[in-house]
Amino acid sequence: MNLLLPGIAAAYLLTFARVGTLIMLMPGVGEQAVSPRIRLSFALLVSLVLFPTARPLLAVGTDALAGPRLIGLLFSETLVGLVLGLSVRMVLAALQTAGLIVSQQLGLSYAMTVDPAQGGQQPALGNFLSLLGITLILAADLHHVALDALGRSYAVLPPQVLPAFGDAAMLALKALARGFALGVQIAAPFVAFGILFNLGLGVLSRLMPQLQVFFVAVPASVLIGMLILFGSLGVMMSVFLDDLGRYLLDFTGR
Repeated sequence: MNLLLPGIAAAYLLTFARVGTLIMLMPGVGEQAVSPRIRLSFALLVSLVLFPTARPLLAVGTDALAGPRLIGLLFSETLVGLVLGLSVRMVLAALQTAGLIVSQQLGLSYAMTVDPAQGGQQPALGNFLSLLGITLILAADLHHVALDALGRSYAVLPPQVLPAFGDAAMLALKALARGFALGVQIAAPFVAFGILFNLGLGVLSRLMPQLQVFFVAVPASVLIGMLILFGSLGVMMSVFLDDLGRYLLDFTGR
């Protein structure tokens, strides 16, 4: 039994390398507001649950503990967890992209606040949409789908010493393109509003040159834009949740 313990410990370490890295970036759990101890404890618990599934794929024995194979597997599993976590983060970043576009169209791009999730200065509307999106992810139980996708990721990206850099890069690029396209899709009503509103202001300035269009445009843009935001917020978040759910289900094979 003592001879088996090093192999079990190495296999658990490799499982934790993928699971822990991904959970540190998972929406709702990997935010800065969550205590690092809580994230670490959750990652250790999830690794323990997934350990029986991942151990047969790792095939780590006591003879490989001192060799370069264990180091290669550890690097590969950490890289896979990092790619998967960043891919989900890229899709979640669609809300920040949409918030930036909406802020620019409404003239509120100067309203910057500290992002409570990842830190740094972000538009206030982007922070609002991001926090609302994380809340809805937890309320809609999409984090359960994320954990299921984490377990099935071993079938999509099996453990190997030499990681498939091409597959990982393609996955990250697809997630980046999907997040940007989703952000533009969510903010599409405000893009149309900005074009029509500025076109109307241009016509008004030509018809009434003595009118100070700027003093009329800013309050009207903010007022009408906020009314559109409150009216379309439910549709925007439903589109985001539906797209994120489909993205996570791709990993589960359903």
